[in-house]
Amino acid sequence: MRLHRPNDVAFGILLVSAVACPLARSMSIGNSFGRILRLSTWGESHGGGVGVVLDGVPPRLTLTREEIQVDLDRRRPGQSRITTPRNEADAVEILSGVDAAGTTLGTPVAMLVRNKDQRSQDYMDNLMSVAYRPSHADATYDAKYGVRAVAGGGRSSARETIGRVAAGAVARKILRMYSNVEVLAYVSAVQDVTAENVDEDTFTMEDVDSNIVRCPDPESAEKMLARIDEVRKGGNSIGGVVTCVARNVPAGLGSPVFDKLEADLAKACMSIPAAKGFESGDGFAGTLLSGKDHNDEFYIDKETGATRTKTNRSGGIQGGISNGENIVVKVAFKPTSTIGQVQSTVTRDGQEVDLRGKGRHDPCVLPRAVPMVEAMVALTIADALMCQVAQCEIFPNENAERPNPMGSNVSVAGYDATTAQAAVSSGPISQRVDEE
Repeated sequence: MRLHRPNDVAFGILLVSAVACPLARSMSIGNSFGRILRLSTWGESHGGGVGVVLDGVPPRLTLTREEIQVDLDRRRPGQSRITTPRNEADAVEILSGVDAAGTTLGTPVAMLVRNKDQRSQDYMDNLMSVAYRPSHADATYDAKYGVRAVAGGGRSSARETIGRVAAGAVARKILRMYSNVEVLAYVSAVQDVTAENVDEDTFTMEDVDSNIVRCPDPESAEKMLARIDEVRKGGNSIGGVVTCVARNVPAGLGSPVFDKLEADLAKACMSIPAAKGFESGDGFAGTLLSGKDHNDEFYIDKETGATRTKTNRSGGIQGGISNGENIVVKVAFKPTSTIGQVQSTVTRDGQEVDLRGKGRHDPCVLPRAVPMVEAMVALTIADALMCQVAQCEIFPNENAERPNPMGSNVSVAGYDATTAQAAVSSGPISQRVDEE
């Protein structure tokens, strides 16, 4: 067949590439994430259900639906007056990959949550059926596909994240079993109201879930709630920041150059609906410091003998690779686009109209975004862990001159702080370093 038109040429190139590259044939268009631990989500907000297929799950793990349900219950709608009132139990069904005894088989784990309380008439019986909601994905989905799921927003709805949270519960278990990794997130800011007293080394999930805002600082949580209520009662919405901390992450996860750990975390977190910003460690605030002030100086932990950092402005990642300290990231979420106030917009056929949003929507996405961020961070770290084991730990490092163990969750066998200190020479070490 001869190719004449530019579009035909482009299609021909894509077809040849797909045939030549098995990886290209295995990839879907924007619905999958991960390399070894790989998830694909599916389903629409007002369809029969939503779910996920998680491939790469290690065999012989004990996995029950109750474990997964814990995280889904934290994500589900209808939890409080500051979340959408849609009434969904979000009961998960495990369809494959786990035997009758609750043991993973090493095959893909498929999970389903059926939609029960969708109200499509809220979208179809009014102007929302043809008008684009400002700052929503309505217009861009239509521009891309030439068609869109009007009812509920289809896959642009936060309901798509059910599959992520279910898969994240599995990743969370893998990390906990491997090195007691703990992934916890909390609402750290609502507009300009910020959490003031949160110890990122010690706060717990119970602290986070002790109030409907999901901020472990009770005093700040009250101020945040008052701000959300003020905006909610006016038919408007509000945004803010979710901070996520991953503790006990082994050093060495992540790869140069394009697969840096913070780059993977950024993509994971920015793929969450309404996410508009990402920071790793000190992020943009670090630009206000000098190198001397920003650098995390190393020291030897007197109890474990491990290499540690005195501060953690790097957020647990240096050179794109984890250093064994807490991984700390922040995700900024915009205000919900569907609001009860009149806004100017256009219809699908190009007519200017005024639109007041209908349906059931979160006045603030932050409380339910907490388990979503935890899920994506857990999935990213678990995938990086599997990549690390596959490449760098397939053969034990028996070199006598291997580096001193690094991080908060390791120790040096037989370490004696007194003996080690006596062997250290006094005075700074002078180095001449030439880098581009």
